[in-house]
Amino acid sequence: MSQPSAKSGLIKILGVGFGVAVTVGGTIGTGILRKPGPIAAQLGEPWLIMSLWVFVSIYAFMGTLCTIELGTSVPKAGAWYVYAQRAFGNYAGFVVGINSWLGTCSALGFGVYTMSEYLALLMPVLVGYESLVAIGILILLSGIHWVGLALASSFQNIMSVLKGVGLFAFVVVCFLYGRDVSPQEIQLTTSRIVEGGSWIAPVVFSLQAIFYTYDGWHTAAYFTEEDRDPARNLPRSMIGGVLLIILIYLLCNVAILYVLPMDQLVQSKLAAADAIALIFGAGSGKIVTLFLMISILGIVNAQLLFNPRVLYSMSRDGLFLKSATKVNQGGTPSQAMLITSCIAIALILIGKEACEKLSDIATFFFVLGYTSGFASLLALRKREPDLHRPWKVPAYPVLPILMLILSIAFLVSAIVQDLASSQYALIFLVLSYPLYLLVARMNRV
Repeated sequence: MSQPSAKSGLIKILGVGFGVAVTVGGTIGTGILRKPGPIAAQLGEPWLIMSLWVFVSIYAFMGTLCTIELGTSVPKAGAWYVYAQRAFGNYAGFVVGINSWLGTCSALGFGVYTMSEYLALLMPVLVGYESLVAIGILILLSGIHWVGLALASSFQNIMSVLKGVGLFAFVVVCFLYGRDVSPQEIQLTTSRIVEGGSWIAPVVFSLQAIFYTYDGWHTAAYFTEEDRDPARNLPRSMIGGVLLIILIYLLCNVAILYVLPMDQLVQSKLAAADAIALIFGAGSGKIVTLFLMISILGIVNAQLLFNPRVLYSMSRDGLFLKSATKVNQGGTPSQAMLITSCIAIALILIGKEACEKLSDIATFFFVLGYTSGFASLLALRKREPDLHRPWKVPAYPVLPILMLILSIAFLVSAIVQDLASSQYALIFLVLSYPLYLLVARMNRV
């Protein structure tokens, strides 16, 4: 197949395999390895911990069913931006799109910086040069993506397979050898109770952590414009991908609870590593560190794949720079990718703390994206009843209305419980309107 010219736009070469890989790779990062400890410290009871993980798993699955309808009926690059712009107009699309893009840029910068820290643990000579290493990793990945979608998607497939195999291996090891660690200590995981105080704040904190870990379940929807047959492939990609993620997350949590006593888990910053260390000794930490690097690399690669497509789609609609619509011979939105990489590099140079803080704020915007998606589904059903819908969400309108209510409830609770981060998000929402007017005027939208 001959490659199209840059003026031809995005190319259709993707299928189900990539859809599953980018869903898994764009979702599973370090969260499942790092969050169980802080969540246990907040909740203290295994049944409550698992209940919240199951709740968010169901949320992600139901959200997937809703997103498939949007992705197959409006098969364009950009996901939440595309649906909000189609349903509610340019300003709503701009707000959703720019927040999604900036939030992912911060996550991208934080991800490569964290990876450089783990690399420095394996190679102490790199200590003190983490920022330069992080920038180098990002430049290398950008070079892979510049070559084209075929190479970048193949790299994503490999990273996702390694990640999935590694996590399943972790679960198997925990259940095969965990029972011999310390039966008396393991028994403590069933005897701790939540101590005094309100249960609302710990539950909201834990939900935020789990939502952050699950963010990415919708990633395949960013690539419907490049899918050979989105009506057929997207349902398989998204449902297969999210079910695989749910299985991995629940098994990993059960394995960690099986191995680590609660008193140790609540103090753990890296529960998976502590579980392996308890089984094989402290020397096994390097294995987990290596896996962490692979895991981060997979999610960073996925972010570098889908985030430029948000800018590309916005620019095509006149809501960003016109030059960002350029697509190179390999099918990569080249200018949009360069802008994305440069912003991430700028955040790295500012410092890890800035990236981490922006990532915390971005959790608010990620859920805002989900909220806009469910609202868009309802609005498009009403405004465009004749729109071709190869897939229709089951239990309409109950399911999308329920998802919308749950998402709004989470946003409100997040604002109340985390005013420090939420106030910055709300301020940016206020500032977005004059920014939108400026961009619209520049492009005469």
